[in-house]
Amino acid sequence: MPRFTVRSERALSRTVRRIAVAHGLAPSVRARLVATAVELAAKTLSAGDPVRLTARPARTAGASYLELDLYLTQVTSGDPVPLPPVRDAGGRHGWRLPLPSPGRPAEPAVRTGVPGLPALTGAQERLLAREETRAVIAEADLAAVRNAALEGELTAANDGALALHHQWHQRNEELHTSYGTALSSLERALRPRPLRVPGLELAVHYAPASERAPTGGDLYDWFVLPDGSVHITLVDALGHGVTSTRTAVTVTHTVRTLVTEGHSLDSVIARADAVLRPYEVGAMATVLLLRIDPRTGDLSLANGSHPPPLLLPAGARGRYLHTRGRGIGYPDPGSEGTLGVRLDPGDLLLLYTDGLTESRRHVLEGERRLLDTVREHRARPTASLPHLVATAMLSGATHLDDTLAIAVRFTGPGPRIRATVSDPECRTTPAAGRLS
Repeated sequence: MPRFTVRSERALSRTVRRIAVAHGLAPSVRARLVATAVELAAKTLSAGDPVRLTARPARTAGASYLELDLYLTQVTSGDPVPLPPVRDAGGRHGWRLPLPSPGRPAEPAVRTGVPGLPALTGAQERLLAREETRAVIAEADLAAVRNAALEGELTAANDGALALHHQWHQRNEELHTSYGTALSSLERALRPRPLRVPGLELAVHYAPASERAPTGGDLYDWFVLPDGSVHITLVDALGHGVTSTRTAVTVTHTVRTLVTEGHSLDSVIARADAVLRPYEVGAMATVLLLRIDPRTGDLSLANGSHPPPLLLPAGARGRYLHTRGRGIGYPDPGSEGTLGVRLDPGDLLLLYTDGLTESRRHVLEGERRLLDTVREHRARPTASLPHLVATAMLSGATHLDDTLAIAVRFTGPGPRIRATVSDPECRTTPAAGRLS
């Protein structure tokens, strides 16, 4: 019986995915299995304990199964998970998953002839992860279609069919609960891993427009480039729910690919639009790109129709960093140059989507309130600041939308702040000493 021992979430997700690929599990099953294993093992791995896995094929009454067991040292919560296991008092969490019937082709996107587990490259893993995301979204879309069909059937039914109406109501509630649980897991899976970079403190807050549609078009991505600088992408796709999530995922993946290929920051939005336009007809999204060197505080900014970031230099009132541009799917998309800023230690930057400033439908008032709110909370720890700001801004909201806020605090060494603009039409000018 193959046995494995892992000590990190990344190693666990890779191992479980390779086991699923080796045994031909469907992409949607792989997605639920990987997400559940990582969620259940979080406390064990956080405590510094290893997680053990065993996997073996079995056959009963002419049917084939994969028996996968996860052994944990920490008690996990009873919260719903995408693929519930069988648990025992010894910390074992087990699954008995049906395997494809003999002669039926396996469904994974990557097949190898190597005995045992396939050795997957990073590119293959990303391909499998995207395949799993698409499969879960397709299932969610199918569930929504089935629910809509059921509602139509009940509308046409006899008004006196009280029993049928009761059955529909109960099934509808169960469907919404299941739908919300699956999408909540999907939304968590789409988030990039936390970044811990010397010289920077980063924190994020996300809230959906509705509890029944916990995914939306607000998405972010961040990663460290080979030169040590940190890249951050914010995307706000038009609409709500799974459709806008699909657009946001596609845009963030495209941007990441272009950035890692080395394209200049001011060209990425236009290039992403050119890549996506033939395949994502009608898709629209605002995009904000930020590059920061944690050693010096040098920051570059490109914008495509996205709300401007808010900069609060230490000891100054603060200001919005405006950069002209148009987003994905807009006429003449792209950023009109880049904005360059150098930060001092203690300077705070807030990136956000329009759900934060348009909660009362008045954008200029929202920007004034946001500036005052961030100033009020700027001394709070960075980890709690986005949530505090979002809670204050959404108090008394008349218009609910998906909300995303990211706080970036520069803590490393650096000279006093200066600003440079690569395009003379960008609305930022150098100030004496600091931006305020």
